[in-house]
Amino acid sequence: MSIDGVLLARHGETDDNVARRFQGHRDPALNERGREQARALGRLLRGEGIRELWTSPLRRAHETAEIAGRELGLEPRVDARLMEVDVGDWAGRLYDDLAVHEPDAFAAWRSGSPDFRFPGGESLGEQGDRVAEAITEIAARAELPVLVVCHGGVIREARRVLAGAPPDAPVVANGTVHRL
Repeated sequence: MSIDGVLLARHGETDDNVARRFQGHRDPALNERGREQARALGRLLRGEGIRELWTSPLRRAHETAEIAGRELGLEPRVDARLMEVDVGDWAGRLYDDLAVHEPDAFAAWRSGSPDFRFPGGESLGEQGDRVAEAITEIAARAELPVLVVCHGGVIREARRVLAGAPPDAPVVANGTVHRL
C-alpha cells in the first residue's frame, strides 16, 4: 500500500544521536546541528506546497517541526502514535555496548523483524501497526501534501508496512525527507 502526498522527515540531530545512544521515549532536545537541519528542512520544502504539518510529541521531533514550520508558515499538529518505538530497558544505552554485551538481541533488532521486542518495551510490529494507522488516518483527513516529522524507526516501520520495504532497511539520516 502506498500513501501519496505524505512526506516523512526524521528529526534533527541530538547529542544522543552523536553518541549512538538508544533514545526511544527519552526526550533530549536538538543540538545546534539538529536545529540547523530543521531550518534546512523547512527551506528545502518551501516550494512543495505543504498544507499540513504533523509531528511526534517527543521534543526532538516537535522542535524540528516547529523550526521547519516557521519556514513553511505552518503550526505542527501532534499525534502520539508517531512516537519512536519504546526501547524499554535499552533507553540510554549505547549501540556499541549492546553490540558487545548483548550481541544476539542487538542482531535481532538490526534485522528489523516485526517480532523483535525490546526488553521491557514495545515490539517493532506493534510500532509498525500504530505508525501505519496514524499515517493512513492523517493521509485520509489531511489537506495534502502533508509533512510528518517523526523518528528513524517510525520511518523504517512506515516504509515496511505501507510501502513494502524490507524490514532491515537502513534507518534514515537526521533531517532527511522520504516519500512513501
